Amino acid sequence: MNVLILGNGGREHAFAWKISQSPKCSQLFIAPGNAGTKLHGENVPIDPLHFNQVKDFCLEKKINIVIVGPEAPLVAGITDYFRNEKELRNIHIVGPAQEGATLEGSKAFAKEFMAEFNVPTAAYGEFTAETKDEGIEFIKKQTPPIVLKADGLAGGKGVLIIDNHQDATIAFGEMLDGQFGKASSTIVIEDFLDGIEFSVFVLTDGKDFKVLPIAKDYKRIGERDTGLNTGGMGAVSPVPFITDAFYQKVIKKVVEPTVRGLEARAMDYKGFVFIGMIKVGEEPFVIEYNVRMGDPETEVVLPRIKSDLLQTFIDLSEGKLNNANIDIKEEAASTIMLVSGGYPENYEKGKTITGHLGIEDSIVFHAGTTEKEGKTLTNGGRVMAITSLAESKEEALEISKRNAEKIKFDGKYFRRDIGFDL
Repeated sequence: MNVLILGNGGREHAFAWKISQSPKCSQLFIAPGNAGTKLHGENVPIDPLHFNQVKDFCLEKKINIVIVGPEAPLVAGITDYFRNEKELRNIHIVGPAQEGATLEGSKAFAKEFMAEFNVPTAAYGEFTAETKDEGIEFIKKQTPPIVLKADGLAGGKGVLIIDNHQDATIAFGEMLDGQFGKASSTIVIEDFLDGIEFSVFVLTDGKDFKVLPIAKDYKRIGERDTGLNTGGMGAVSPVPFITDAFYQKVIKKVVEPTVRGLEARAMDYKGFVFIGMIKVGEEPFVIEYNVRMGDPETEVVLPRIKSDLLQTFIDLSEGKLNNANIDIKEEAASTIMLVSGGYPENYEKGKTITGHLGIEDSIVFHAGTTEKEGKTLTNGGRVMAITSLAESKEEALEISKRNAEKIKFDGKYFRRDIGFDL
């Protein structure tokens, strides 16, 4: 099969690495890709949001299946575009149609969905500029810390957790005034849940589902979870506090009603549901839905899958997901993200990267990289994810840390305490 992966981050490199191992993969293309994805296929200079360009390329290269990595094309309706274009209807696409993608594209939509299908989540209110006074009164009744969420996509930066009513009220006004552009024209204010977070990844056709390895990621820039939020500084899988009994609760209280909801609403949904969750006591609650794989969790989830992922995607597309077989390795996986100096605030690009080519006992997944004149250069805030497999997460982390030290670029930073709270 000819395969096209859309995206250019660590998640897409992990997909390219895994898909290229399938005997069913004839040609693999990544649009636009990075300096790492080209090791497994051919990078093509196409913006995933330019649907007409994607169409022309798919027809030219006789693409059989498209795997959509990031959320933006899904929220913009790329799956609907493929369904509506006669020439593209026979091409399989992994990713939900626009209605399903709204689970990530709108926090308010997701909350309403959870309420309708009895998925446990924090109590909330939904407010706009027209209901600003009601929102301020709602904040006054909250017990700090107070959680404010921009309704739309804000590049992972649209969630604020405020310690007092006064600052929360100020932040609420700033968000409504356009702090996150159109994304914060509607604000969701919700109760703060105190617990430990984890990530559940479900592959579904809107009726049947398969659960992939559970992971836990670390968002804060500083060690011991301090400082600003980032796109993710590292991850581990499996997660020790997910016991068999708690896992069954997650399935029965969260996963099954979520998929029943997709079916009840007759959503065109063939792809991933990433469920960001929190364990409060012995109960699971949903923080958010995403409609694609997470990053850097993908970099620990896919290396733990033994079976042919491309075959699983084919089964998904052909309505055979219930019969698909996903074999999971017993080994633990850990990844550490190398980031540019200054990230997640201002940082420079174009720094030469060395030391990454000779690493054999870890997988180096490129995130923000590019190539120029034979050199690998930094091209983003998060630069590379160093993933290792071992009998324990501690051993895997030690291998990743050792190899993270070998890779050099000006301003390099990484957290050395991934998994510290486990």
